[in-house]
Amino acid sequence: MQIDATQSVADIAEQIGLSTTPCWRRIQSLEKQGIIDKRVVLVNSQKIGLGMTVFVQVKAAKHDSAWLKTFAEHAANIEQVIEFYRMSGEYDYMLKVVVADMQAFDIFYKKLVDGVDLSDVTSSFAMEQIKYTTALPV
Repeated sequence: MQIDATQSVADIAEQIGLSTTPCWRRIQSLEKQGIIDKRVVLVNSQKIGLGMTVFVQVKAAKHDSAWLKTFAEHAANIEQVIEFYRMSGEYDYMLKVVVADMQAFDIFYKKLVDGVDLSDVTSSFAMEQIKYTTALPV
């Protein structure tokens, strides 16, 4: 299902050697347990005009809970941020951002730094995507 969630339960059952009803119950159980988080469609970013991927690293200006909460809410609510992590190491946060071009990135950047006290922000622009998968190695 990680490779193709559009498969019918009958097809999945055949692949794993179960009949349809036990297979369906197993899928429902995985969903109830939260192992299957959701089923989505993956959109090709290039084909919809979002051809620039940028990894943005942020150093926190403060390390108190109020600042951390404010920044997390602020950055998470910017639609161009498609992944957002709190990190160990030199930088406190890593954001994966998709935009159309450099002008769109500049608009994003101004939105990111607006009204939030940051110590440092650095960005790296992806030149080539070598591997991309959402399938976990199970």
